[in-house]
Amino acid sequence: MIMNEFYIGNLRIKYPIVQGGMGVGISLSGLASAVANAGGIGVISAAGIGLTQQGISGNYREANIIGLQNVIRDAKMKSNGGVIGVNIMMALTDHEDLIITAIKENVDLIIIGAGLPLKIPAVIKNAGLTKIHTKLAVKVSSAKAANLICQYWSSKYNCVPDAVVVEGPMAGGHLGFKKDQLTGNFIPLSDLVKETVTQLKPFELQYNIKIPVIAAGGIFTGTDIYNILEAGASAVKMGTRFVATYECDASEKFKESYINCKEEDIEIIDSPVGLPGRVVKNEFVKQIKEGNRKPFKCAWNCLSSCNFREAPYCIALSLFNAGRGNMSEGFAFAGYNAYKIDKIQHVSDIFQELISEYNEIEKLKCLQTEKVSAF
Repeated sequence: MIMNEFYIGNLRIKYPIVQGGMGVGISLSGLASAVANAGGIGVISAAGIGLTQQGISGNYREANIIGLQNVIRDAKMKSNGGVIGVNIMMALTDHEDLIITAIKENVDLIIIGAGLPLKIPAVIKNAGLTKIHTKLAVKVSSAKAANLICQYWSSKYNCVPDAVVVEGPMAGGHLGFKKDQLTGNFIPLSDLVKETVTQLKPFELQYNIKIPVIAAGGIFTGTDIYNILEAGASAVKMGTRFVATYECDASEKFKESYINCKEEDIEIIDSPVGLPGRVVKNEFVKQIKEGNRKPFKCAWNCLSSCNFREAPYCIALSLFNAGRGNMSEGFAFAGYNAYKIDKIQHVSDIFQELISEYNEIEKLKCLQTEKVSAF
């Protein structure tokens, strides 16, 4: 009656908890190493990572590579052998450089989302990287997308992803759903998990492997974890729950925006990158929703889907400002359940809460089964 370990290939993780990669600068080495030390997978966000490193300037592509190298090495040093991953968005114009950098730094896992990573195996092969230690997970919002990626990788490269993250509509940040799917009755995450597990089975049989499904979006308690694992997930990915922690790399003001928000403060906005995003309402959000522009000079086109010449504000700069505590010039991405957070905690204490809640529901289920068997 305990929360069990899970595997991605031969990579063993003590607890089935993956911390969500949050940018810009929200999950760096501090948060990732703390989660890794607690027994989960600590995940660094590569988005705009060059901006977070003092003393790096000029060439932004080079700054991101150096920044990612620095943060990975620092996280590894702090985590004492814990499992460290990196979240990389396909929408980043330098995503190939970042993926190659992360692999060369020997990270345990790369989660690739915000687009269809159809040609990533070729990118890795062309870089001369073979028999790599790093596991590759793809993040999707539907079973259909998971199936498409697996079919393409299998037919073109004779391989499949090591894991699939399926993210539901209750997640924070940029979302792979239509705006009208993000309010009211949500598509149940359990349904998305079941559909994805079903779609992956033929590939598991073909390659004689297990492709774990990691569920994300709205997971907040140990009971949530228990229920989604019962639906077929092998693990969960949680971002929002770990923001208001002492170890999170965000500023105190950013964390306070979570602690002070109410349910009605969690809103959906239109991002300049062409996707809806879930945020914590503040004055900046109010202004952009009213159509006010925030003039900026684009240092370089960091997101391929952003039309920076017409964008009303810079999403990367806004997120960076908020992460550093300048909330008047930015906003906080957040999951649907952010309003439930009421204090700052240590990552280790959150893990203990989640494990205790999970084990309690498991114990109750076992007692109920014993009673039924007695009859």
